[in-house]
Parts: sequence; structure tokens; C-alpha cells
Amino acid sequence: MFLFRKRTALPSPSEALPGRPTPIPTAQRHYVNGRSLHEPYPAGTERALFGLGCFRGAERKFWQMGDGVWITAAGYAGGITPNPTYEEVCSGLTGHNEVVLVVFDPKVLPYETLLKTFWESHDPTQGMRQGNDVGTQYRSGIYVFDEAQRQAAEASKAAYQQALDARRYGPITTEIVPTGPVYFAEDYHQQYLAKNPGGYCGLGGTGVSCPIGTGVAA
Repeated sequence: MFLFRKRTALPSPSEALPGRPTPIPTAQRHYVNGRSLHEPYPAGTERALFGLGCFRGAERKFWQMGDGVWITAAGYAGGITPNPTYEEVCSGLTGHNEVVLVVFDPKVLPYETLLKTFWESHDPTQGMRQGNDVGTQYRSGIYVFDEAQRQAAEASKAAYQQALDARRYGPITTEIVPTGPVYFAEDYHQQYLAKNPGGYCGLGGTGVSCPIGTGVAA
């Protein structure tokens, strides 16, 4: 039964599950557009990584952005355990977050536009939860691949905090940290809401617009 406890504190390295040396089985192609989920990705594309609650609903937010998105994928990142399973992540004993990998063309879809979708698609003030989904795997996070992404993420956080303050929301709890290993989730999680249009999605934004690209300074 330990796999189903709702932990709200990250595990220490000594508490973390051992995982495994090889990747777990996953899908090979994107269910919506048929492209390969795995590298190599086309020249000129970049990667972005976000955690904003249950990855099933979160992934749909990004593949629906259309032009400029090459693929999206559900996965696990930000933790300790190598090659975790979904059940292990849900135990809270891996330290991982449920994340969405977005491979995108920055000439068509700027990173700042992805950040705007990230902020507006969830409530980033809730700590280790998102709505009724409680646990460390539902925390808000931006996992950056380089210094430019870090600066953009921090600027967008500051701008959105100002917008939230005006609506009397609390402080943003989003972690902005370098991307470590990213592990693809199991096949049945990939593009879940395209396969199951009536499936559960617990995401709900604040209703506050993020002022990226509107001339509002961070």
C-alpha cells in the first residue's frame, strides 16, 4: 500500500527507490501526429520541459498549440530514482515530477509563448498539489536546458507574480531548476487525452492572464 500514499515532502537520497538501469517500455510515435517521440529531433528544434500537474491534461495543452510543436511527450523528471515507473513516481519515493517534454521550433513558436501557456494552464501557487491531485509529482516546475531559458523563465515568473498579486493570489511555488535526466512515461500515458477524449483532466488555471509579450515589464 505504500505506493499509494500522498507524500508532500521530497524524499532524501537514502529514502528514494532504487529504480533500474534500463528504460521502461514506452511508445515510439506520437499518437496525434505520428512523429517519432525519440531523438534525433529535426535540426533547429529545441526542447522545453514543464511540470504543471497531472501530465495527461498538461500534455494536451502543448500539443494543441499546433504549428511550431514537433512532438510532446509525458515523462518523469526532477527526482532521484533512475527509470521509474508510474506507480513508483506516485509513491512520492522517487522525487520525480510528472512533466511534459515539448520539442518545438523557436522560429515559429518562441519559448516565451510556451511559458505563457504554462502559467495560464494551472495554478502555480499550490505547492505540492494541483487542485484535487495531491503529491510531490504534481508540483509546478520549469526545467531549463540552458541559461537563456532560465532567464526567460525567471522573468516570466516575476511578471506573472505581479499579475497574481493584483488578484490577491499567494506566492508562486514553481521551481525553476536545470533539467536533469528525463524519463519517458509508459505508452498508455502518452497523448492520453487524444486516446481517451473523456479521460480525467484535473488542470485548472487561475483565470489570470500572463503578461508575456504584452509590453509589461517583469
